[in-house]
Amino acid sequence: MLDFKVIELSDKPWVEKLLRISDFRGCEYCFANNMAWRRMYDTKITRYKDFYISLSEQGSPYFTFPAGGGDYSEVFGEMKKYSEARGYPLVIGSVTPDKFPLFEELFPKDSYVLEADEDGWDYVYSASDLAELKGKKYHGKRNHLKKLLAMDYSYEPLTEKDFDDCISFAVNVYNRDSAYDDKSKVCEQFAINTYFENFHALGLMGGVLRVEGRIAAFTIGERINSDTLGVHIEKAEASVDGAYPAVNQMFAASAGKDFAYINREEDLGIEGLRKAKRSYHPAFMIEKHTVRFK
Repeated sequence: MLDFKVIELSDKPWVEKLLRISDFRGCEYCFANNMAWRRMYDTKITRYKDFYISLSEQGSPYFTFPAGGGDYSEVFGEMKKYSEARGYPLVIGSVTPDKFPLFEELFPKDSYVLEADEDGWDYVYSASDLAELKGKKYHGKRNHLKKLLAMDYSYEPLTEKDFDDCISFAVNVYNRDSAYDDKSKVCEQFAINTYFENFHALGLMGGVLRVEGRIAAFTIGERINSDTLGVHIEKAEASVDGAYPAVNQMFAASAGKDFAYINREEDLGIEGLRKAKRSYHPAFMIEKHTVRFK
């Protein structure tokens, strides 16, 4: 029977080794993200041979499609045993369309249903598009950026000297929004603290934007796979015109130069967030589905 545990920094070497085998672009397939957001869904992990398996067990077990390599029939069988031992059918999320044939090959079509999880689809952009903002489609972004560039500003890669200021900035935003009863906001604060406490050990990168010497925005990301940078946190002062597009563009131009793509994660079904992410014209979406066995 699969044996799950809370993810810890000491798991990083073996987890990343297995993540590299599959080379998935989805935001759920990077170690720092898994570790920082573990409280959001009470996530636990395990290794089965050369597969990395992540499980959320808020009520019924919910697996993320396993990363790594090996016999999928075997690993799905172990996941199925785990779920059924708890009185539930097997449920697997983060299933992309290229994995549909695998399920068709291994299981009768009437034994499961596929559900699209559009709120969880990742927005993936050309790194050069976000860095350069060329063409008519980015005209509005360039105008906002010009307003910021006319201010007394500075942008630098995130280093230890910025950590305290960034944490204070994030806490001030959190307090101002009275987010104490919003689980996602509480978990975001935990994630931010986890990123800063383990910044170097997790192999993170980031950027900090200051206007008139004070923090206007900061961002944190990590390499997801061989060609994609993931942006996990982006916080900006909404009252500073151009802060969001500026930190987005500057991080893409600095950290994104070694990548073909930048994954800016999902919109969670939040209309304002969806509109903002679409306004940057993604190169493609990572379409995720849930497979629910009957």
